Amino acid sequence: MTASVQKIAEQVKALPTNDLGEFLAWLAEYELEHPDEWDKEMERDSRPGGRLEALIKRARKDIAEGRVKPLDEVIDDF
Repeated sequence: MTASVQKIAEQVKALPTNDLGEFLAWLAEYELEHPDEWDKEMERDSRPGGRLEALIKRARKDIAEGRVKPLDEVIDDF
């Protein structure tokens, strides 16, 4: 962690509860408005014609044909 990030982290830790909540809400909003490159790539790849199109079509077909299990059943098997 750089010195400047460390200083910010210390200041965030020292915020009063109300201010911390306000800061975290602002940070969440900021993050939504500034997607990182991975998010942008996933969005592009998920569009029609994107790299994930074949996988998305296969998943939709499997769902339509009943070849999937509910997620809670899969998780319970572990």
